Amino acid sequence: MQAWQVHENGEPGEVMRLADVEQPVPGEGQVLLKVRAASINFPDALMCRGLYQTKPPLPFTPGVEICGETEDGRRVIANPALPHGGFAEYAVADARALLPAPDALDDAEAAALHIGYQTSWFGLHRRARLEAGETLLVHAAAGGVGSAAVQLGKAAGATVIGVVGGARKAEVARELGCDVVIDRREQDVVAAVKEATGGRGADVIYDPVGGQAYAQSAKTVAFEGRIVVVGFAGGEIPSPALNHALIKNYSILGLHWGLYNTKNPKLVQHCHEQLVELAARGAVKPLVSERVPLAAAADAVQRVADGATTGRVTVLPSPENGAAA
Repeated sequence: MQAWQVHENGEPGEVMRLADVEQPVPGEGQVLLKVRAASINFPDALMCRGLYQTKPPLPFTPGVEICGETEDGRRVIANPALPHGGFAEYAVADARALLPAPDALDDAEAAALHIGYQTSWFGLHRRARLEAGETLLVHAAAGGVGSAAVQLGKAAGATVIGVVGGARKAEVARELGCDVVIDRREQDVVAAVKEATGGRGADVIYDPVGGQAYAQSAKTVAFEGRIVVVGFAGGEIPSPALNHALIKNYSILGLHWGLYNTKNPKLVQHCHEQLVELAARGAVKPLVSERVPLAAAADAVQRVADGATTGRVTVLPSPENGAAA
């Protein structure tokens, strides 16, 4: 079969190599999956660089989120068990962690429903306890994780402010349903948020960026607001001033979604059921901006790493797998 492999760490476009390899053999408790679609996530790029908390042994195949098909024909969502990731024709995954793919979504959309939407659901509902009528600020609102947070925020009845970088991403954020869109390249984010909220600030701030975005969050969070720290796509890990959190009376909440898979997997299943229901009634629909063939995966991962994409870019090992099941 064909699979992308990383033999040394570096930029995805330089270290990912497409090769003919043996089909992976499932271990105990694992199943073999035909990859119908693989969604590209920022951690795929970080793993190529050797900068992610999970460091699979070299060589490995990236791809942490797929819609796959079991040997008995079931269509499922899975996180492949590395080193046999999803940018390949076949992958392996833990049998007990398989989730049914929603009938309302095609393969590419189903592949993109898992990590970003689970992360956003847990961040907004489990950690921040977002309530209807509150104001939600989403950094990188046109990205893979941010677009999920926007949709889930709107589904929860929140007023959503999206922060993006550039006119193209601003248009995407508007199409996603943001009530207010702020282009950080053209506007003063802090001033724009205060203007949009009458000086009150945002009740919940969803931050997958870090760095300057976090500094803006601390200046725009409302009284008794909650800042959800999801990641550091901007490359800089901030050092919060805890005296500032004390004086302004806000909370800083960390979210490592992967821990729920080991600490409380029943919550992951519950979250998936909520997402399937939302997808069935059209309240959420993953933004799949591009569907690329397997041969173009390395270039696509590099563009995700460079922040040059919107929504999710999805790899289709077989072209016919782009349509609904």
